[in-house]
Amino acid sequence: MTAEPASTTRSEAGTPETLPDWLATITGVVLDMDGVLYRGNTLIPEVPAFLAALDARGIHWAMATNNSTALPDDYVTKLAAMGVATTAEHVITSGAATATWVRQRYPQGTRVFVVGSPALRSAVFADDYFVSAERDAEVVVSGADFDLRYDSLKIACLAIRAGATWVATNADRTFPSEEGLIPGAGALVAALAAATDRTPTIIGKPGPELVQSSMLIIGTDAAHTLMIGDRLDTDILSGAQAGCRTALVLTGVSTRADAETGDITPDLVVETLTPLTDFWTRAVSTS
Repeated sequence: MTAEPASTTRSEAGTPETLPDWLATITGVVLDMDGVLYRGNTLIPEVPAFLAALDARGIHWAMATNNSTALPDDYVTKLAAMGVATTAEHVITSGAATATWVRQRYPQGTRVFVVGSPALRSAVFADDYFVSAERDAEVVVSGADFDLRYDSLKIACLAIRAGATWVATNADRTFPSEEGLIPGAGALVAALAAATDRTPTIIGKPGPELVQSSMLIIGTDAAHTLMIGDRLDTDILSGAQAGCRTALVLTGVSTRADAETGDITPDLVVETLTPLTDFWTRAVSTS
């Protein structure tokens, strides 16, 4: 199957050029959500055509988010309200990936304390594999908690200092809200690190685990998977650490100047998703 190169992206110097031939080898795409698919509650206009092009090309895709305060079904509902139909199987949250990571390493009945949102607690405890414990916890899982109580920090601190494994959903210091940036999961990590002199295993971006979990679900390997994100320091770094090709889309946080002058270099920079849509649409029409 051959594909014509399409539209524009950056060269090493940042000048426009045709899209690279390796895009024709991609069989799986992992998408960040906020800044790539939508901004807040507003769908980014190019998204429906892009997802349709992936489906037509037969490219498997999943959405991966560092946010552990919502369940996959919540994202399905949110996207449906924007006119995008998907299923929970397409959504991988850092909470779900964290629960999977702990499950792979600890037996059923392990005592776990969670300091985080109801969605994170549901991800960890929904199937009763783990036991919720405020005393003698063997594992502490932390994530963003918008109703944080001092008691929760105290219990987590005591457990970690007593030797419990500490796993954090992500290290994002801030969380975007309609009021502006507010403390995120990383702020809670900072508080516990200060109180325990420990650092957690971090599952979400910029580590590779969230992208690796996504590839397992969609059934692709790193050599044939593209990670698309709007932040260099989380999305692009995560994809690179997982061994994937990476594409920065300029509809969110990072800018072209960031990509050209920073330490993290994506394989591709596009203004919107449209050049990728055009590439894979033409690939289908010429196959």
